[in-house]
Amino acid sequence: MNISKNALTMTLVGLLFGCGGGSDSEVPSLQMATFNLGVSDNPADAQSVKIAFKQVVLKNNSGSYSFNVMPNGEHKVVDLLEFQGSAVETLVSGQSIAVGEYQMCIYIKNSTVANGDSSHVQTMDGAMHGLVTNSNGSCGGVGAEDTDTGRLFFNQKFTIAAGVNSFVAEFDLHKGMQDPHGHMAYWTLKPTSVQMHNQADVGSIKGVVGASVMEGCEVAAGGSEFVPAVYLYPSNTSLLQMADFRATADTATEIAPIAAARVHESTDANGQVVGHHYEFGFVVAGDYSLGYTCLAQNDDPDLSNSEDDVSSPFFIYADEQAVVVMVKGVTEHHFP
Repeated sequence: MNISKNALTMTLVGLLFGCGGGSDSEVPSLQMATFNLGVSDNPADAQSVKIAFKQVVLKNNSGSYSFNVMPNGEHKVVDLLEFQGSAVETLVSGQSIAVGEYQMCIYIKNSTVANGDSSHVQTMDGAMHGLVTNSNGSCGGVGAEDTDTGRLFFNQKFTIAAGVNSFVAEFDLHKGMQDPHGHMAYWTLKPTSVQMHNQADVGSIKGVVGASVMEGCEVAAGGSEFVPAVYLYPSNTSLLQMADFRATADTATEIAPIAAARVHESTDANGQVVGHHYEFGFVVAGDYSLGYTCLAQNDDPDLSNSEDDVSSPFFIYADEQAVVVMVKGVTEHHFP
């Protein structure tokens, strides 16, 4: 991995050697820390979502650190659907930087046409589409102004403390992916679909979904197409309040979810399906509610979907309350 320390380096050199003839005790000590960054996913309704990563930049008022994540000059292409729940793919590992507050940018390669060297989506019907993010601009990164470069900018500041700092950039693709519309034939990744988590501050939730719950939802929904998912809500969100992902603000009677996790088949050693499970990999410690639906494919994050929709109804069928997440803990919670 190639690392570039821009204005920070010059500032630190000035601190260390700009003190004239003073004694060693007068030289300010520079405290360094270790930075790790991985990526994970809350899944979308697709076969694969591949991101071609180019660079990670940390910046503050003193300058920036730039981490080239392209091995041998080739983009690091990650299929996010292979890293769900608590699974993580590493972008940056074991890098030494100065302690302090930072903001971060991740640069990816945009492409309006699908190809293996760039970002793209393969939908459930097998069709391939290009993938772009509309945000761009420089955070101090080399090549950030290239026309095929998209930027994921984390506006919220975070702290690099003494010791080892391991962060995860979690993509909530269910909420942040926009399918082709208008004259466009490619998908769009919203920059707001990515959240930064410090692994020292989070836990996880996992559990199984019983056959009675899944079958009950399918009977209530009717039809023949089902995509099961578990939705994460703020504490004490009742079943009647549990709404879909939506662009409009929450109200007292409709509360949008924080995240969603796909329900997967559990198989035995012979490959036979023996049940179904879900997992949220990076959840800030606290209290939550959970909701189950078999109609996640009908949840359009840009619209308000409800069970009254004739062509694409959406509703939460069952809920679970008092889900407590502890730091670095694994909370097991099942339906029912």
